[in-house]
Amino acid sequence: MTPPYAVPTLSRPFAAPFPVRNAADVQRLQARPLAETLTVQSTYEIFRNSAAAFGGKTALTFLRSADPADEAVRWSYQELLAGIHQTANLLHGLGIRAGDAVAVLLPGCLEYHLALWGGEAAGIVQPLNPLLTEDKLASLMTTARAKVLIAYGSDVECGSWSKALRLLERVPTLRTLLRVAPLDEPLAARPALPACAQDFNAGRAAQPADRLLSERVIRPDDVAAYFHTGGTTGAPKLAVHTHANQVFSAWAAVQLQNAGPGDVVINGYPLFHVAGVLPASLAALSAGVETVIPTTLLLRNRDVLRNYWRLVEKHRATSLQGVPTILAALADIPLAGADISSLRYCRTGAAPLPAELAARFKRLFGLHVSESLGMTEMAGISSISPPGCEFPVNCVGFPLPYVQVRIVRLDMPAGQPPRELPTGTPGMVLFKAPNVIPGFLDPEDTARAFTGDGWLISGDVGFLDGEGRLHLQGRAKDLIIRGGHNIDPKTIEDALATHPAVQLCAAVGAPDAYAGELPIAFVTLADGAQASEAELIAYAAEHVDEGPARPKRVIVLDAMPMTNVGKIYKPDLRRLATAVSVQAVVARTLHEAGLAEDDAVFRVLADAQPDVAVEAGAGAPAPLKALLREALSRLPVKVVLHDRPAAQ
Repeated sequence: MTPPYAVPTLSRPFAAPFPVRNAADVQRLQARPLAETLTVQSTYEIFRNSAAAFGGKTALTFLRSADPADEAVRWSYQELLAGIHQTANLLHGLGIRAGDAVAVLLPGCLEYHLALWGGEAAGIVQPLNPLLTEDKLASLMTTARAKVLIAYGSDVECGSWSKALRLLERVPTLRTLLRVAPLDEPLAARPALPACAQDFNAGRAAQPADRLLSERVIRPDDVAAYFHTGGTTGAPKLAVHTHANQVFSAWAAVQLQNAGPGDVVINGYPLFHVAGVLPASLAALSAGVETVIPTTLLLRNRDVLRNYWRLVEKHRATSLQGVPTILAALADIPLAGADISSLRYCRTGAAPLPAELAARFKRLFGLHVSESLGMTEMAGISSISPPGCEFPVNCVGFPLPYVQVRIVRLDMPAGQPPRELPTGTPGMVLFKAPNVIPGFLDPEDTARAFTGDGWLISGDVGFLDGEGRLHLQGRAKDLIIRGGHNIDPKTIEDALATHPAVQLCAAVGAPDAYAGELPIAFVTLADGAQASEAELIAYAAEHVDEGPARPKRVIVLDAMPMTNVGKIYKPDLRRLATAVSVQAVVARTLHEAGLAEDDAVFRVLADAQPDVAVEAGAGAPAPLKALLREALSRLPVKVVLHDRPAAQ
């Protein structure tokens, strides 16, 4: 019987034809035109293919708690597709069409995958960070013109349900609220819902599970999602993802990671973040991988971290993925006899990897930490270090197949084409690729993100080596990256600027062994004004919306470093911030040795060239210097410890 609408022809799930070990292997993957290599049109088609190929195999495993002995909840690939159909049909019945946005405000849970992929099958999905303030959530949803909000029906930790109810009043286009009940919530405990709200799971259960009632034909250039980017910026910045963007990211991630149905991954990335949705989740689910969701709090659950190695053993995880701060936390968790021999791959990204952390992971667990580069503007992934390849720290691996990379001069004159730099020479990294987004909802954001000839400006400084690998050396933009969380310094600066005593202010990232960077602010005071550091920190805590962006230090300067055209010179402030971090390390080391923090054994040299340095006095014993040298090595910046010249 001929179907009443154009159902995509089933094709095989994504699979890597061979392990990638070098640039020549990447070239082999892209030997044919992309249209011949990758024929899948949409994320919906991915799930149809996976359900047909893997059927009753486990797709998603949800952990009710961090206890490895607790019984988990499992969904097969068939059950996942059925839930996607039901969700898409529920949304279609609520009036959602191809150009309509469905906002999602959920913690880690099975229903998040229904909201994501059912939302993309019906319309456009908009994942939202539950930790954002209500003002920012309202602004993002208003910009996207969201018509439906799928929200968690609990106020535990993030206040999601109360926020959702208030957003009904604040977002003009929002018509319907779908409540996702906590997993073990009794029916008798469920609250009465307003007229424009309904129970998500009850609503989808009444829908057909075998097809899309919309009879929608999803095309590659249809918009799949809006992802907010820019960290804690005040104004919405919504990246537009097409189905083609997301499908390509999933396919390419599978190729370079050689992922398949024998793999199990514990995905602790939040699902409002592009890394958790695409290179982690969609790639895994396109290739038959089992994905473990470690409780609603994911890797923010301290019990999950404490039990992580036992969970690896229980679920026979083959891949460990996390930002450097998560790896740093895991490095402090002893194996205690846990068998982690199933792990074959460890990958990190989103923030710089400290060399000392990579060395500790290798020493403690026998795992080489592979790095990758991902961007919201490239549907989550740009380059990957494949399993089995032990590249040096700050090498983020091979650009994906079909991805073009240019390294150009940082001082690109306005209106002129970028000047390309030779192999090995660092400069601004530019991309053209099938997963580069068409732009942002705001045309001005789009114009700033691309060169005049259409190359995406990554904001990263790096170089390509002779083996075709991409190395990163830092960021040209001023974003502070705290444990993978992007913080716009302007958020801090705008808040502190409202203090009556502040004349000028600037925020930068101070290097930190655990978080990579922590926000720190520098201010100058108005003539005759007075304000203590403690007062300014308290003021910032009250006026900066997002917790991760609140500065740990606010330092009052006599004068702000300026350029000759009157702009604040942030490189000098970053050097000062580094000196502050180094001084804190010195103080802790002295304290641990039973010495006073103001002891003159060590002196921090903020003006040393080329990097901040520490001088050791003649009275510094060798064991104490060794202790300090080890502590300094944990910072994600180079700090030299040397002896003070005898003449001093």
